[in-house]
Amino acid sequence: MSNYIPVIGLEIHSELLTNSKVFCTCSAEFGGDRNSRCCPVCTGMPGTLPIINQTAVEYAVKAGYALGCSINKFSVFDRKNYFYPDLPKAYQISQLNLPLCINGMVPIEYEENGVKKSKNIRINRIHLEEDAGKLVHDDLNGVSLADYNRCGIPLIEIVTEPDISSAEEARCFVEKIALLLQYAGVSDCKMEQGSIRCDVNVSIMKPEDTEFGTRAEIKNLNSLKSIYRTIEYEIKRQARILDHGGRIVQETRRFDDNRGETKSMRSKEDAKDYRYFPDPDLPPIHISDAWIEKIKAEQPELREVKQARYQEEYGLPAYDAGILTESRHLAGLFEETAA
Repeated sequence: MSNYIPVIGLEIHSELLTNSKVFCTCSAEFGGDRNSRCCPVCTGMPGTLPIINQTAVEYAVKAGYALGCSINKFSVFDRKNYFYPDLPKAYQISQLNLPLCINGMVPIEYEENGVKKSKNIRINRIHLEEDAGKLVHDDLNGVSLADYNRCGIPLIEIVTEPDISSAEEARCFVEKIALLLQYAGVSDCKMEQGSIRCDVNVSIMKPEDTEFGTRAEIKNLNSLKSIYRTIEYEIKRQARILDHGGRIVQETRRFDDNRGETKSMRSKEDAKDYRYFPDPDLPPIHISDAWIEKIKAEQPELREVKQARYQEEYGLPAYDAGILTESRHLAGLFEETAA
């Protein structure tokens, strides 16, 4: 693998902790009987009109501040058109050219070959969209089942620049993002429930190349272990193809956790293939300076600040302060006990 440089970008999808869905009043709570938390709006029945959930916008802005982003005061919703069984409307309400948050930066620390390293990962954008339904793939019988309870739950998509170079960097970054979102109070980030999921874009290039290689996108990874294993496998798969004189096909793949390998799902679309256009049923979002200041004032203390305060206020060693701030719940418990 020393002949190739991995180039990795992530798209992290995180459901927001609102009571109702983003464009209707259906419950956004996890679970329930299959297809029981749906209405004509979130299933795209003709004649229905979406109405924006203001709390979802507020939480997206809070997430942007936690990840060091700038906030767009003027933002627009677009329709992303594609046909897939988990999307009953055949389009998703999302954001393309004018997302809520742009140009962020998240520092990570990781270990490589026994050496501790640090790196800044750039955030291209955070946009607000509606979640799609859930497909359950039964490989044994060759069928997929659809549950639309998740359709319309407010979702932020965090898109990185291709700054990640290894599976370990990706794992540490997703872990850091989950912690930031939990501290900001906008998502519970329960991977086992699908409230945070990750799409991984992987390509490889030779050191002398001036352009990135052709990328493959692996969808809907819902554990840190799966993210790590997927990237490791995909780098090796692409290297084998190139070493044997083949070429990489731009495609969407999924990870088979049992076999530890990725499988082709469909050819990968570009943005132009989705035929984005402004959603005619939703007005643009105008965010006032007063509302931004209110959100800033309500922003909770994030981990790094809390960690430093514990060392200064309680005289704790850096290691202890790090352990106590590994989760927002544990930090809260410590502060209640100290008080």
